[in-house]
Amino acid sequence: MHEITIIGAGVAGLCVARALLDRGAHVTVIDRHATPGPQACSWWAGGMLAPFCEGESAEEPVIRLGQEAANWWEAKTQTVHRNGSLVVSLTRDKADLTRFARRTTNFREVTSDEISTLEPDLADRFTKGLYFESEAHLAPRETLARLQASLVADGAVFEQAEADPEDFAQRGLTIDCRGFQARDQIADLRGVKGEMLVLSCPEVTLSRPIRLLHPRVPLYIVPRGDGVFMLGATMIEGRAGKHVTARALLELLSAAYALTPAFGEAEVLEIGVDSRPAFPDNLLRIRRDGNLIRANGLYRHGFLLAPALARMVAELIFDNKQPEVMDDTAN
Repeated sequence: MHEITIIGAGVAGLCVARALLDRGAHVTVIDRHATPGPQACSWWAGGMLAPFCEGESAEEPVIRLGQEAANWWEAKTQTVHRNGSLVVSLTRDKADLTRFARRTTNFREVTSDEISTLEPDLADRFTKGLYFESEAHLAPRETLARLQASLVADGAVFEQAEADPEDFAQRGLTIDCRGFQARDQIADLRGVKGEMLVLSCPEVTLSRPIRLLHPRVPLYIVPRGDGVFMLGATMIEGRAGKHVTARALLELLSAAYALTPAFGEAEVLEIGVDSRPAFPDNLLRIRRDGNLIRANGLYRHGFLLAPALARMVAELIFDNKQPEVMDDTAN
């Protein structure tokens, strides 16, 4: 039996643990924190399993590998909502909708009446939109909790401690899944700051993620149930900081109000900031140096690409199959 240590219990680490456990490995997961929480980038994720929408700005591997996500998460956690994605724009920004359609696939154009049928609370707000019917979403916090619980039930060991992957690799096979924390050992890893809000607005009912296109601050809003919504998200290069900027807060709330004025009565439950781990090309990477495998670079596609990342790590270990995202560059 393979004895494997995973450093990092975010979405990447937990998915890798699940894939390895399913292949018969004995897995130990080590993290500085006992359970997934606000310290993890994945805690603040939107949870959109939307590979075709992401094609508007992402590279081809994101679209293709992301199509594995919904079925994987449904099989492992039963938390997936398959209601599609809806993309809309204000009348003055309709050129953005045309551009989005030109850059994406697997959608159908919908009229104002069809939008009203899909989302009654958006009735008469938009004249046209794009409906990506095959896409899905999940609630990241519930999903991470269920995934960790299933790992424990199936024999994975979790330890709360500080851990250096290079030290553990001297003792046995080790997977570094620390995300942005791994920048101390991965020279070309950078953080992309993201800011997001969690709102309570029982007056609004939405069934699926909505993307409101805007030239400056595109908005996505994801329903969490019971009148709670995740609202995001900015992408700021080269900026650190643990707190949301006033500009981001104003622009996100203004965009939500533009989606429907009912959000003007929303209560702000949480404000979140994270640093998404990314390589220069914004694509994931798997690097191996003897007993140490580094799996990183999920960028803003954590829940969308973590299942594919986990599959490729398992195939590398058990089948000696080189991942298509293998990077042999020395750190």
